[in-house]
Amino acid sequence: MTKKPSTSSTSKKAATSSAGKKPSASGARKKPSKGPKPDNQTAPSYAGAGVDLDHDEGFISEIAEITRPTIRPEILSSIGGFAGLFKAPDRYENPVFVAGTDGVGTKLKLAAELGRYDTVGIDCVAMVVNDLIVQGAEPIVFLDYLAMNQLDKDTAKQALRGLAEGCRRAGCALLGGETATMPGTYNEGEIELVGFGVGVVERDQIVDGSAISHGDVILGLASSGFHSNGYSLVRKIIEAGIEAGQLEMRAENPELNTSLAAALMTPTRIYVKPILNLVRDFTVKGIAHITGGGFKGNLPRILPNGVQAQIDPKSWPRPPIFGLLQNIGGISDEEMLRVFNCGIGMIVIVPPQQTEEILDRLTALNERAYRIGTVEASGPDEPTLVFGPRAATGD
Repeated sequence: MTKKPSTSSTSKKAATSSAGKKPSASGARKKPSKGPKPDNQTAPSYAGAGVDLDHDEGFISEIAEITRPTIRPEILSSIGGFAGLFKAPDRYENPVFVAGTDGVGTKLKLAAELGRYDTVGIDCVAMVVNDLIVQGAEPIVFLDYLAMNQLDKDTAKQALRGLAEGCRRAGCALLGGETATMPGTYNEGEIELVGFGVGVVERDQIVDGSAISHGDVILGLASSGFHSNGYSLVRKIIEAGIEAGQLEMRAENPELNTSLAAALMTPTRIYVKPILNLVRDFTVKGIAHITGGGFKGNLPRILPNGVQAQIDPKSWPRPPIFGLLQNIGGISDEEMLRVFNCGIGMIVIVPPQQTEEILDRLTALNERAYRIGTVEASGPDEPTLVFGPRAATGD
């Protein structure tokens, strides 16, 4: 693997920034010396092997302009050059750092087919910071890993602009990263995009679900669609639908009020700011990010022993994209809830006496939120999650 400069910079001098693209192992930021030519004119070269250093050189300055608006005061940009440095915000008295990593997954295959990479950077950030906020942590920094067969600057800049926009929405800094050219590893026109983030929370304010108890209310925050999960199944349904003449990617779809391509490339919603607002002003006992594995794969992870989550799947409206692909693919309701978020991207569990005020606050923050279930006492042999038609009212 040939490393390229990392994907962001926080210094005015991009080439020496602690938060900038780190120098590649092969000296990608330094133009190769033009020494004497080898006697054997057919000797292999790095460019001939698929990595053109001259082509890649200078990309760091373009990256610096993209990432500069995301910088926070905690970034120590004047120190070092191979890694980014940061500190905890001064307002934290007993800070605990929370780290997470994730990727965009096979949604990238769809992006390659459509030739559209402007939203997948937002997805990459969202999948990481939404996991950090589940612990009540404020995201501070984000780093990315972007790899492709050969550096396509236009594609890379699309993805990087999405990363910067995701960081802006989450309030974190794009501290650094890696851009790698890996000939023979990826198909032409495809990329790999993954991210790593660090957040901070006061030790006595960590949200871990341990306080969840009988009678608590389960609220669901609306998703923007499939987010970045289940796209292996999504793509299979789409391929079959197109072959059968039932679907068309780029045409306006009357059920969706947009094209199928636009609906599927809608970026993952970032919940950082509204959740931080709730944690600051209310009692939030548990938070669950509904990602791969749907409700069953995520909500039980935060429940303590002796309680059960009861969810009413009819208590919130599903975005039409879910119904469209469910019908085309003949997918059962059970499988839909097991694989997809089905319209709920984040769950918060709160005391009943604060429920209405919290719902009002979320509405004021432009979040669509619903009362979707309750927490009930359960025995040791009972499931931790059940679906029922009246679970949202506690009946």
